[in-house]
Amino acid sequence: ILYNVPGRTSSNMKAETTLRLANDFKNIVAVKEASGDMNQIMKIIKNKNSNFTVLSGDDGLTLPMIYMGAEGVISVIGQSHPKQYSDMVSFGMSGGNNIANQLHYKLYDFYEPLYAEGNPTGVKACLELLGICKSYVRPPLIVASDAIKNEIKSLLK
Repeated sequence: ILYNVPGRTSSNMKAETTLRLANDFKNIVAVKEASGDMNQIMKIIKNKNSNFTVLSGDDGLTLPMIYMGAEGVISVIGQSHPKQYSDMVSFGMSGGNNIANQLHYKLYDFYEPLYAEGNPTGVKACLELLGICKSYVRPPLIVASDAIKNEIKSLLK
């Protein structure tokens, strides 16, 4: 799976590069696409071969990407809200757009605080607030600030 997450790698893989790699190498079967550039994403979806899968790598853009032809997601919020997020993706893929949209907007306010101080800082804080695990992160990452924890706590109520 190709990994195009410029927020992590500081480099964007252009659509032409993704498509060339997908066409030239049979063992490249998908891309986790998190460029945030919908024109780039649509270019990949439009021009990919049928054996290549486009996966969202951006929780907030997953539903629009699915509507454009993406086939799934490698998610962050899916760790803290697995049922709601999975349902959103399933309804989006099966044509249940009204329900998918409702679920998307219920989760929408979580996206910013989950990413504001880097991944996995936000989701770890959310998981701790849900009583699932501690919010430990390894250096050089830092635990979520009180402001982010309070924002997430407020959203969870």
